[in-house]
Amino acid sequence: MRATRPVLDVRDLTKVYGEGETAVRALDGVSLRADRGDYVAVMGPSGSGKSTLLNILGCLDAPTSGTYLLDGVDVGRLGDSQLALVRNRLIGFVFQAFNLIPRTSAVANVELPLTYCGMRAAERRRRAMFALDVVGLANRADHEPNRLSGGQQQRVAIARALVTEPALLLADEPTGNLDSHATEEVLSVFDDLHAVGRTIVLITHEADVGARADRLIRLLDGRIVADVRQHRLGRHAA
Repeated sequence: MRATRPVLDVRDLTKVYGEGETAVRALDGVSLRADRGDYVAVMGPSGSGKSTLLNILGCLDAPTSGTYLLDGVDVGRLGDSQLALVRNRLIGFVFQAFNLIPRTSAVANVELPLTYCGMRAAERRRRAMFALDVVGLANRADHEPNRLSGGQQQRVAIARALVTEPALLLADEPTGNLDSHATEEVLSVFDDLHAVGRTIVLITHEADVGARADRLIRLLDGRIVADVRQHRLGRHAA
């Protein structure tokens, strides 16, 4: 049987800010691979390179050197318009601050990425409602963000990230603004998504959040110092 291509294939990435004696090497030869269905947590102290790596994986920044293949696409060979398409269609973003549009319903927020694809309104609405159902919020579709709890807002943001059926779900400190109850709600959604084969890369500084992934990568001074499979603590762990 032919092996499937990895969702992420990163080879010897470096990122240098500045020049000469003031240059800062934010990433220093990072290589990693994530296969379809992997649930990867990336941890490390401030300044370890987590945010830089996330920005490069999300096609928001370019490395100084190295290669990044996303679902078989060599990102370094793409122009700006092609990168915008990749971000919209292959990557689903979940941010710490939710980034929902105020005074706009949950379902309209979830539909937003589909408006750039020329999709008809009825199909946009159908897919957005399905995504909200996946995160357990179909009954809140008409609620604006200010009528939702923090955990519910983040679940709407996850639905928005899922609505384009992306190859990769990227989450940047997704529980950083949440209390323990809301954190458990959101992590349970990630557990469910992992159980049905979604590919997730999650950046976190919280050990209990990192423990929910089945693979933990630790960064230090721009380098990967550990990359281990771990016994997951999620609801679907064996």
